Amino acid sequence: MITLARRAPAVCALVAALSALAACAATDEPGASRAPRPAPSASAASPFSPAAGPPTLAPGPAGLTPVLKHGPRTRDKTVALTFDADMTAGQGPRAARGERFDNPGLVAALRELKVPATVFMTGRWAEQYPAQARSIGRDRLFEVANHSYSHYAFTDDCYGLPTLPGHRMRSDVERAYTAFRKVGVREAMPYFRFPGGCYDRRALKALTPVGVTAVQWDVVSGDAFATDADAVARDVLRGVRAGSVVVMHCTLSAAPTTERAVRSIVPRLREKGFRFVKVSELIGAAAGRA
Repeated sequence: MITLARRAPAVCALVAALSALAACAATDEPGASRAPRPAPSASAASPFSPAAGPPTLAPGPAGLTPVLKHGPRTRDKTVALTFDADMTAGQGPRAARGERFDNPGLVAALRELKVPATVFMTGRWAEQYPAQARSIGRDRLFEVANHSYSHYAFTDDCYGLPTLPGHRMRSDVERAYTAFRKVGVREAMPYFRFPGGCYDRRALKALTPVGVTAVQWDVVSGDAFATDADAVARDVLRGVRAGSVVVMHCTLSAAPTTERAVRSIVPRLREKGFRFVKVSELIGAAAGRA
C-alpha cells in the first residue's frame, strides 16, 4: 500500500533533535560502491523458505518502490513492533562523550519477553555499536532493516534534517547495507524506513533499483523524549489493530522510557489475543506468501 508519510509530533521531536548536530556536519559523504543485498535464510522464527528469499511487495504504480503502512486487517491479530536505531552521520563526537544512542536494556527485554521485532538501523549506528548490531543481526528473534546510512532526509523540509540530493539517495542506502556486512550482520532485510518518515515520488523512484520495500507505520508510540512510560503504553494500546506496525526507538538518550513501555505493552496485547511478528511476516501476508 502506498501512502503519504504520517508526520506525528513525537517523531518530529526526535528527528529534530537528531538533526541538530547533523546540520553542522559536512553533507558530503564518501561514495560507496553498490552493495548487493544479502538474502536472509529461513529460521525457526521465520515462515519463509531460503529458496523464496525474504518477501517484498510488488512495485507500485510506474514501477516505484512499494510502501507498506500496515499488514492485512484480518482475524489473525498480528502486530509488528519496530525500533529505529537512529544515529546521524555527525553524532560521533556526542557518542564519544558518553551519550547513549543504543539501548541494551530494551533489547534484553525483548529477548526476555520473547518478542520478535524489526530493527531499522542506520549504517552509522552499526558502525558505532558493531557488537550490538552483530548480536541483533544474528539473533533469530530479530531482523535488521535499513534506515539509511546517514539519517539525512530524502525530501526537503523534513524536520530540519540535512537533505540528500537525488543522485546520492541510492548510494546512501547501499552504504548502510555495506556497513551492516562489515560489522557481521549477514542477513539484513530488503526493507527501508525513510528518515523522519519523509518521502516523495522522487525518493521512491531513486530507490527502485535497490529493490527494497519501504516500511512506514500506522501506530506512533510517542516514545520520543517521553518521560511517562505509562502514557507511551496507552498510546500504543489505543492505536493497535490487526496488522499494525508500531514505530518505536532503540535510542536511550532520545527515548529513555521505551523499555518500561514495552514491558507493559507486550503482556497486555497478548492478553487481547495479539501475536507479535516481524515486519517480514506482515509483508509476506500482504503479498500472499505467508
